[in-house]
Amino acid sequence: QVKLVESGGGSVQAGGSLNLSCAASVYVRYSTFCMAWFRQAPGKGREVVATIYAGDGKTEYGASAKGRFTVSSDNAKNTLYLQMNSLEPEDTAMYYCAAEGPTNGAWCYTSDVEYKYWGQGTQVTVSS
Repeated sequence: QVKLVESGGGSVQAGGSLNLSCAASVYVRYSTFCMAWFRQAPGKGREVVATIYAGDGKTEYGASAKGRFTVSSDNAKNTLYLQMNSLEPEDTAMYYCAAEGPTNGAWCYTSDVEYKYWGQGTQVTVSS
């Protein structure tokens, strides 16, 4: 019912930038979904990077992303983005797109257990 496909990962040097994309195929209006980026580094749990309610663009960021990453959504294209700047080796992880909805958008969860739909992930590797 909901399919998420990430792209844009790769290998960069510290200080570089990447822009991740997540194309969503949804059975109801995309704008009624909470969309999120999570990441998981080897040997660590999955942590929230950013969330956005597609309906009004309201965003939240995980501590590691604040000031460096920007989440956005193009509702006309049903696509979620994550612009990552000033990348650090600690940002190396598999990045996942997640969706939950339909929702009224009062808030978007930051816990991965609250998200029902997941993409396959895209690898980001940052070298020093």
